[in-house]
Amino acid sequence: MHKPIKYVEKAVTYGAKSTWFLFERMNRIRPNPSPTPKWSDKPLLKSYEKSKPPLGWPRSTDSLCPKCVPEIRQKILDGELPYEVLMNQKVGEVKATIIEQKGQIWMLKECPIHGRFEDLMSIDTNFSRHLEQVFPGRDIRAHNDEKLHHHGSSTVKYGRGSVLTIDLTNRCNMMCDPCFMDANQVGFVHELTWQEIKQLLDNAITIKPRRQMSVQFSGGEPTLSPYFLDAVRYAREVGYNSVQAATNGIEFAKSFEFAQQAADAGLRYAYLQFDGIGNAANAHRKVGNLFDVKLKAIDNLHRAGVEIVPVVTIVNGINNEQVGRIIQFALDNPKKIGFLSFQPVSFTGRDEAITDERRMAQRYTLSHLAHDVKQQTGLGEPARDWFPISFMSTFSDWADLMHSKEANNNWGQLSCGCHPNCGTGMAVMIDKETKEAVPVTAFLHGDQLAKDIAKINDAARGKFLSGLGMMLVLAKNYDPFKTPRHFRLWDLWKKFDKNYNVTGRNYGKVGPDRTLEDVMKRRTDRWNFLFIAGMWFQDLYNYDFRRTEQCIIPYATQEGEISFCAYNTGVGWRNIVEKMHMTATLTKWYEEHGRHEIFAGGKNVGMESREHSLYLRDDIITREEQHDLDRLGIAKNAREEKIRARDAKLKASTEARGPEKNDAAYNARMAALYREVILKEKPVQSENGFIPLAALTPRPGNDSLQSTREIAEPVAGD
Repeated sequence: MHKPIKYVEKAVTYGAKSTWFLFERMNRIRPNPSPTPKWSDKPLLKSYEKSKPPLGWPRSTDSLCPKCVPEIRQKILDGELPYEVLMNQKVGEVKATIIEQKGQIWMLKECPIHGRFEDLMSIDTNFSRHLEQVFPGRDIRAHNDEKLHHHGSSTVKYGRGSVLTIDLTNRCNMMCDPCFMDANQVGFVHELTWQEIKQLLDNAITIKPRRQMSVQFSGGEPTLSPYFLDAVRYAREVGYNSVQAATNGIEFAKSFEFAQQAADAGLRYAYLQFDGIGNAANAHRKVGNLFDVKLKAIDNLHRAGVEIVPVVTIVNGINNEQVGRIIQFALDNPKKIGFLSFQPVSFTGRDEAITDERRMAQRYTLSHLAHDVKQQTGLGEPARDWFPISFMSTFSDWADLMHSKEANNNWGQLSCGCHPNCGTGMAVMIDKETKEAVPVTAFLHGDQLAKDIAKINDAARGKFLSGLGMMLVLAKNYDPFKTPRHFRLWDLWKKFDKNYNVTGRNYGKVGPDRTLEDVMKRRTDRWNFLFIAGMWFQDLYNYDFRRTEQCIIPYATQEGEISFCAYNTGVGWRNIVEKMHMTATLTKWYEEHGRHEIFAGGKNVGMESREHSLYLRDDIITREEQHDLDRLGIAKNAREEKIRARDAKLKASTEARGPEKNDAAYNARMAALYREVILKEKPVQSENGFIPLAALTPRPGNDSLQSTREIAEPVAGD
């Protein structure tokens, strides 16, 4: 039975609907022109002025050939082609068609050299149609950006982005599969100097629209950089409210003091690699106690005042069964986890040469995620409660309008203006005391709310009328009988005030002068707005340049700011930029700096204690690895594929050459040739270049050949 207050709130919603009817019609009369705030040279866009890429099915787009691109990239790396061809020519580009067939969405494309390619985009047409229908449109076109956005077909063209990513180093203390950057295996170190870090951060604030962004320090493992804490501190000084680290959590788990130092420097969020509940669910990362590390890292970071975002790389057949367990873990710990980021695997880096068989078996899409959440937790309806991440830009537009005339308004709102195929999410309201959870759009009609807010934005009234309009539309689209039991309309208004700073009330500061007291004050809110997000980065098999040009996660590099997908996948700017600005060969680096410790091969991370304050129910802990791919006879990762290819090639070679060629020197040369040609491992490097294969031939008395991997990489435990 509902409490009496719920009936009072229902009456308020009826009153809000009547008032809105009059308010909206008066608001149509002589709408004001959109203001031009200080942080942009162009006016704010009205809803009907926003452009959109081609949507729906069938549609045509520009894509890449998965075979041409690696070949062209290698020619650039080998010096046979100048890297400028990526700016001046459409290298590797092919046309693609996105079609609907049997309730699914597929991308089809054909290269005149390498033939036909097809890949799955969605298993649910209705889900994908909903995401595209509620897409509000692109952000203001980027301007004053010519020095940083100049990457040919891969150029970012719209908005300012939401997360500026800076790789501090390509060194890492793990050896993961999958790894989109192929950390520790490229034969050299690329690590930013302090001056380079400052320059990248300084450059970032020159682009307009000058929106508030998150700055995420990444890698490799960013905590291995000697400038990690200085970089966090400087980003706050420049003016970024949200400074993040994309981390595996090892250093934070090992030391609470380090977590405190990061928090004191200004770290606000830790984007924590998190693949499942239990050590077995993380076993594919090859660290014996990795889940224990995650729990300790969360505990240390939260105590220090840093918020935690578990980031889950989802691979079908590897850990897709963990979706519900991870969400349940977050629901059980609402005071410590307020955001979940699921990232369907992108077959790039170590997985770029994936076989078609494994790709189709491991492919996981945003539609898979929405359905797995529903099936494994019972939360949400895929075509009702999931929205594109860009859906939030309507609310950002309203906040920009609210604050446009303030004297100290030098930054626009964070705006997630990405393509609707890039990311999606569902918001869940959780009572921190009772742990009751309800999807927000079960009691707040999201589609209509966005349409109503767009009308407020288009009228472009002053702060008072725009704020009043927001109060009305929140009330008119609110259903008090479907909320968590103790939730009130007042709590909803308060949430929006807290997020968008409408009234100026102090809920705890988030700016550069934020303190630990501010953090604790914001945490006193009884209601946790848990956002379950899915961000699907592209690979060469599903690449779409319409997504790239409105990327919200640009990489800041010595060669400008490059779309996340163009940098890590696409034409592969990462490989080129890091090689151009290589710090040192591994041999040279180890001579000068020594080897850092790497946790691999099942090695445990040493921690002072395993104790933590999180609630972990026994029934969600995974005791055994997922075996779907084993039953299908499909390799789990690139290493397994290479081993199978090696075994098959060596078997065929042995049968072909006969017993007379089974001498040690021949075997050693064949093994070295296999590693270089088949496994694509780098030959051993000297200071002046590559040591030829002939130099690796065993000398008398030494039958074995040390592998390139053993010579060129840190040894686990060193």
